[in-house]
Amino acid sequence: MNQAYWERAQAFHGHACPGLAVGVKVCEAVVEKMGLNPALDEELVCITENDACGVDAIQSLMSCTFGKGNLIYKNTGKHAYTFINRTNGKAMRFYLKTKKGRMDRVAYQDYLLNAPIDELFDCQEVDTKAPEQARIFSSVSCEICGETAPEHKIRLQEGKKVCLDCFKEYSRGWG
Repeated sequence: MNQAYWERAQAFHGHACPGLAVGVKVCEAVVEKMGLNPALDEELVCITENDACGVDAIQSLMSCTFGKGNLIYKNTGKHAYTFINRTNGKAMRFYLKTKKGRMDRVAYQDYLLNAPIDELFDCQEVDTKAPEQARIFSSVSCEICGETAPEHKIRLQEGKKVCLDCFKEYSRGWG
């Protein structure tokens, strides 16, 4: 276990838990399997398939963040993380294997932190392209509430530019 990673992740997340341990171990796996270090900018991308505690470890340890645009959320609910190296195009997906046997929370956290990476994760190289780098969009004022939103999040409704909160979705419930 990388004790410095564990302490830094806990400081960011606010407490220790098995979910955070998953994130710490996936960061260790990225360093070991891909030879990568934390991103200075957007050269490392993480596509996380969940929004659980482990994502805080990824943000604090690998510097993949929503704000920088190099942390992408793909809501499958799986404990799976794909890391893409923009420099050489290589990508790996790390999927957390099902835990063996019954363990209480403390024992499971200890197991996660100390088990070998290959025992914890299915690690596979994947053929995927990195998403485009983050773009900066012009802000547009909603003609209903007056709040601004980036232009790609604005909709036209009855001839007015409206934000997603004010937009009244139209659906006839078929399909």
